[in-house]
Amino acid sequence: MKILVTGATGFLGTHLVPMLLEAGHSVRCIGRSKPPAAWASKVEFIQADLKDREAVKGAIGGIDALMHLAGLVSFKNEDGRKMYELHVDATRELLKEIITSGQKPRVVLVSTSGTIAVSKTERVGSEADDYPIETVGRWPYYMSKIYEEKLTLELCKKHGLPLVVLNPSLLMGPGDDRLSSTWTVVKFLQRDIPAMPGGGMSFVDARDVAKAALAALTKGEQYGRHLMGVNLSMHDFFKRLERLSGVPAPRVKLPKEVNILGAYALERFAKWRKTEVTLDPQEVEVGEHWFWCDSSKAERELGFTARDPYETLHDTVHYVMGKLPPNALPGLKGELYDKREGR
Repeated sequence: MKILVTGATGFLGTHLVPMLLEAGHSVRCIGRSKPPAAWASKVEFIQADLKDREAVKGAIGGIDALMHLAGLVSFKNEDGRKMYELHVDATRELLKEIITSGQKPRVVLVSTSGTIAVSKTERVGSEADDYPIETVGRWPYYMSKIYEEKLTLELCKKHGLPLVVLNPSLLMGPGDDRLSSTWTVVKFLQRDIPAMPGGGMSFVDARDVAKAALAALTKGEQYGRHLMGVNLSMHDFFKRLERLSGVPAPRVKLPKEVNILGAYALERFAKWRKTEVTLDPQEVEVGEHWFWCDSSKAERELGFTARDPYETLHDTVHYVMGKLPPNALPGLKGELYDKREGR
């Protein structure tokens, strides 16, 4: 297959593209950042923004499949416009160019579990759930991904483009150069989380999602969504990070309302002092919700298998520690830190 990959130089893309090449596919990438040297010479690369209509027209020519990975993860309200432009506007124009060209490539959209499995109370979400707009309505990232997913489903169904939607939970593992998806681990290692969140998180190894995305080229429910994730309470998640890194998990446990209100109060105080907050209020709110999801459909349809979560977290912590400067890791100790320092 000749495959166009957007977001190829992002966290998931750097794992997926080598798998596509190994499987014998011809890969074309479009993006602003140049690809890693390890596979740069093996792909056709178009350095351009997805807003560049002429570049997009050139990129879609003769493709058999589109793997749409491009995205921006942020919980800052000021990034809301950027996320809407990328996730919604750029996706709409990309699909319109394909439709206008008369081609019928298979579309694999990488969305997020946050368009389905988000709850204010403890529960496990499934693909049968409706969009949780009431719950995530004030979070621009998840709202923009919901709009992206809905318009992609609508346009592909209307114009007969085969589509498979992937809904991985928070991506973990090695390779997150921008430290955007692994932000929870970064905040933990920097001791920026003062109180133990009360919700439940779901995460998935980017390497396992890449394998599922590769399978989606020939498998998966058409126009169906596919959740993927390993579920842990926030308490268990941080305790595992504590054992791996030596950084103590937050000891204070506050009521949900107090935790969230405190985060907004600290934000206002930081603005008054003209300093940066270490933890955005939206990040605190996210930690007080439940993101648990049922992966059985992805296992059945795509052959998805989640590796041992200890391996994923071990590799994540090791990678993040290698990306952060020593002064960003106050008082860090433990086995992984000793290895980093050559002890």
